[in-house]
Amino acid sequence: MLGNQKSLFSLPEGLHYLNCASRAPLLNASQTLGIAGLRRQIAPVSLGPEEYTLESEQLREAVAGLINGNPDQIAITPSVSYGVAIAAHNVRLGSGQNVVSMEEEFPSDVYAWIERCHKDGAELRSVARPEETARVSSLWNERLLDAIDGQTAVVNVSSVHWTDGVRFDLEAIGQRAREVGALFVVDGTQSIGAAELDFARIQPDLLVCAGYKWLLGPYQIGFAALGERLMDAEPFEYHWSNRAGSHDVTGTAYRHEYEKGARRFDVGEHTNYITVPMLTEGARQAKAWGSEAIQDYCSTLCKPLAELLEDERFVAAPASQRIAHIIGIRLADASRIPAVMQALAERQVRVSRRGQSIRISPHVYNSPEDIDALTDGLMAGVQ
Repeated sequence: MLGNQKSLFSLPEGLHYLNCASRAPLLNASQTLGIAGLRRQIAPVSLGPEEYTLESEQLREAVAGLINGNPDQIAITPSVSYGVAIAAHNVRLGSGQNVVSMEEEFPSDVYAWIERCHKDGAELRSVARPEETARVSSLWNERLLDAIDGQTAVVNVSSVHWTDGVRFDLEAIGQRAREVGALFVVDGTQSIGAAELDFARIQPDLLVCAGYKWLLGPYQIGFAALGERLMDAEPFEYHWSNRAGSHDVTGTAYRHEYEKGARRFDVGEHTNYITVPMLTEGARQAKAWGSEAIQDYCSTLCKPLAELLEDERFVAAPASQRIAHIIGIRLADASRIPAVMQALAERQVRVSRRGQSIRISPHVYNSPEDIDALTDGLMAGVQ
């Protein structure tokens, strides 16, 4: 079983950081790489065409290895919204068609489709969360499948719900989307790096992921993985570095051909030698730990919460309905949420409030002492 990995980070003693779903702490190794990148900026050196893309190619290989994909399928992006825009830019909806998503989906997954539906006269279907907490995942998946019909042009869902870790059956949803000919777009941000997400098995047309959460990377870098239906689509950003041969700056001719595969969708200035090596290190470390080991670690760590959640003052989806590394705790008396958040802050417990959930997101650097401080704060806040 995987042991505690806190020594690989620089978290201060006394801080109970249970908030990786918001932003991950950086690995010590990633800090070193980031500082080295800054030093390269202090004293820049000229890079040849092969050197210019070397680190970006290493990142593609690292994230492809995590998702059972191919490096040629990987585009380097700055954000989830940038990735979603690849699909939204290439889709035109007919009047009467619909886009299916889920209630309280992360805004960066939805805004592009709100605009697309508004411009094209289509409908955005936001599938409501079931009220039955004990079966919330099972029932919500059924509702999503029922919402997809012959007029569905796009299905855009997350692997798990960002507020409380509720699971979605991506294989079943993807199969249904393909049956009706809908584009299948998945946000894997809250899974990739901590839980299995198999691109080849799920077969999304587009998978997007921010790098600063479970991939342990810095802000403003992530990736998109492209399926065959979008691989030859039109980029919405035109710049020199996604054009074939443009890295050889001794030439002055404009290039019409794009780089191979998903590289045409790379963000401009993607070869950032500060952030790219840092994200590569995070992806490699996540792969080394293994998603199964991470899930086992978080599940074992949070077992003491099970007794607390039997208290009628707390409501949470059972382990069978959610991911192990995100737990959304709701209060029977929602008016006590501010008091709970204050009690946790006083104990140096860092979590997030997301909607009506108090979201706890542990990782392999957390210890039983962190969970003790969490349970103490939760109980103090509902008194």
